[in-house]
Amino acid sequence: MKVCKIKNALIEQKKINLSGNLYHKTQLEFAYNSNHIEGSTITPDETASIYDTGTILTNSDKVIVLKDANEIKNHFTLFKYMLDSINDELSEDMIKKFHFILKDGTLTDSEKEWFNVGEYKKKKNFVGDIVTSLPNKVATDMKNLLKWYDKIAKKNLEDIIEFHVRFERIHPFQDGNGRVGRMIMFRECLYNDIMPFIIEDRNKDFYIRGIKEYQKNGKKGYLIDTCLNSQDNYEKIVNFFLEDDK
Repeated sequence: MKVCKIKNALIEQKKINLSGNLYHKTQLEFAYNSNHIEGSTITPDETASIYDTGTILTNSDKVIVLKDANEIKNHFTLFKYMLDSINDELSEDMIKKFHFILKDGTLTDSEKEWFNVGEYKKKKNFVGDIVTSLPNKVATDMKNLLKWYDKIAKKNLEDIIEFHVRFERIHPFQDGNGRVGRMIMFRECLYNDIMPFIIEDRNKDFYIRGIKEYQKNGKKGYLIDTCLNSQDNYEKIVNFFLEDDK
């Protein structure tokens, strides 16, 4: 299936705001999985409830973490913005906007001045034993990353994955880097006529291992295989909603 058909369907279905279609399914799957990878406590049913009704239906024993609920809601908004700006080239300003939308109003984060929502980090951070860019180096590292990426005339899936690995190595924001990075991958696939994909929470361990092996040992296959598997899974969803009835 041509990716332009997927892109057009997502854009058109966003406009009509009708449930039970590819756009609706993608919103739910993407928001739940990308946030759950980062430790969100919101379930798939609660994700659907937030999307469909703006409320959370849950059992009486569960305590809802407001930050988690807000980030699910913000992820829906981020996906909309991603589609609204799909014809623009990826830029620093766009990436910062992604972060602002994701983290805006998330209480404990956005209320801290040093957290710098929508701007690059002010404090050092790390991912496991991977050393990330120092705060005073982030702007330069991001410019160099985009300069490298822009020089690739015809980008393929491996280029987009490479960008993701380098982006996560820089870790430009105080928090939310993984979710912003995965949104960029989905976007860049659509932008470059490549089947997009959603990293599923059930593949979290393979995904994390893939990034580590890529960054530390230069072994690209683990992450590429994980992305290809996720690509196949999203294509099945696409085919269910967009293939002509037989």
